[in-house]
Amino acid sequence: MQNTYYPKADEIQRDWVVVDANDQTLGRLATQISTVMLGKHKPGFTPGVEMGDYVIVVNASHIKVTGNKLDDKMYHRHTGYPGGLKSVNLRDLLAKNPERVIEKAVWGMLPHNRMGRSLMKKLRVYAGPDHPHAAQEPRPIEEVLPQ
Repeated sequence: MQNTYYPKADEIQRDWVVVDANDQTLGRLATQISTVMLGKHKPGFTPGVEMGDYVIVVNASHIKVTGNKLDDKMYHRHTGYPGGLKSVNLRDLLAKNPERVIEKAVWGMLPHNRMGRSLMKKLRVYAGPDHPHAAQEPRPIEEVLPQ
């Protein structure tokens, strides 16, 4: 009988990965980001273990979507008060908070539990091309996920 290998906390190597969202399709980009955050690109991937890398997304305001999603895709939230349902479409959310669009797309592809919430803390999204994480020496996602 073979035992399943379970990596220890000090054996996990966490790197920093930078993703340029310029002219990238939203769903395909979110899939790549969630794969890196979960650690599925690593040979020692174990489900239920946080093995993923930190992800920096730049140029979030320049993503693209297919079809009529800019006007048809709606984002909903509730304030907690009666009649407090707030809805905004993708075009308005991209104009106001482009970071939130990518965060919501990635969150939808992660587990909706304690592990998913801790993985979301490893995602940094910036609307423009600059980020303050140069000291971590992030690698481009093309090196991490070969196409």
